[in-house]
Amino acid sequence: MNKRNTQQRRRAIIDMLTQAGEVSVEHLAQHFGTSEVTVRKDLAALEDNGLLLRRYGGAVPLPQEMIVDPGTEKVSERKQSMAKAAADLILDHNRIIIDSGTTTAALLPELSHKQGLVVMTNSLNIANALRELENEPTLLMTGGTWDPQSEGFQGQLAEQVLRSYNFDQLFIGADGLDLERGTTTFNELYSLSQVMAEVAREVIVMAESDKLGRKIHNLELPWERIAYLVTDSGFPDDAKAQLESQGVEVIRAS
Repeated sequence: MNKRNTQQRRRAIIDMLTQAGEVSVEHLAQHFGTSEVTVRKDLAALEDNGLLLRRYGGAVPLPQEMIVDPGTEKVSERKQSMAKAAADLILDHNRIIIDSGTTTAALLPELSHKQGLVVMTNSLNIANALRELENEPTLLMTGGTWDPQSEGFQGQLAEQVLRSYNFDQLFIGADGLDLERGTTTFNELYSLSQVMAEVAREVIVMAESDKLGRKIHNLELPWERIAYLVTDSGFPDDAKAQLESQGVEVIRAS
């Protein structure tokens, strides 16, 4: 096999992923005139190099949250602004759920001035950070099966634990924002997110404006389940109006 052709084909696969949001093994084999075995080898090599995630029958782009960049370890100013806006929705003594993710984790420093909070999470990182807060919120963990992709606990045990409680608010991120359907995710283990929404009186989605329009097929939460979208100042006016017509209050942090 010509090494140059292999490299060109793999670069083309990444370009197709960027444009389409997902690719299938069958389509790639037809497009390049090669076997599905060869395509699977391409996808495996690209995944090993941290360029995509394989899924049954194809692949999706690597979620932004999984891209490691040593120069961006600190929380961005945009996420900090969003976190402050989201924290304004929390009252003392609220019972809240914080889902795993870098955007929701930015919320934690903003909780230090809240009193009497009860916080449930499926994230070890978030749990450890909560333990460091001086106001010492009551910490609850879902337990369950560890999922390395979301860096959180998932599964039926976690869902059963959640259903044992009622909460005032859920704070959750999103891989994509589909104006017609709702929030979307790369992770195929999204039933826990739906249970979180079921047991919370209000659902607050925290997602940056660049998540708008991403083509991701997994619907996580429909807009009718969401009370607030906390985003940044780059979120377009027309998109804001469309979501608000569906009953979602859009908060653009400055």
